[in-house]
Amino acid sequence: MDTLKNAGNYVSDKVQSATSGASKEANKEVAKDNNAGVGTRLQAAGDAISDKTKEKKHDASAEANKQAATH
Repeated sequence: MDTLKNAGNYVSDKVQSATSGASKEANKEVAKDNNAGVGTRLQAAGDAISDKTKEKKHDASAEANKQAATH
């Protein structure tokens, strides 16, 4: 039963990692947009950093769940 739970958590973490990665890329584009206001660009840059952190966290959790599911 734990194997199924770990497999489900792995899939969930991979989806969340992909979502964070897409959000990071979108925020990077806003941060580079010369037509956006300075405040908007700064907020987007901060959000991109936060998204990168979340992406790494979910990748690490997914790997841990993958290992747990296979052992």
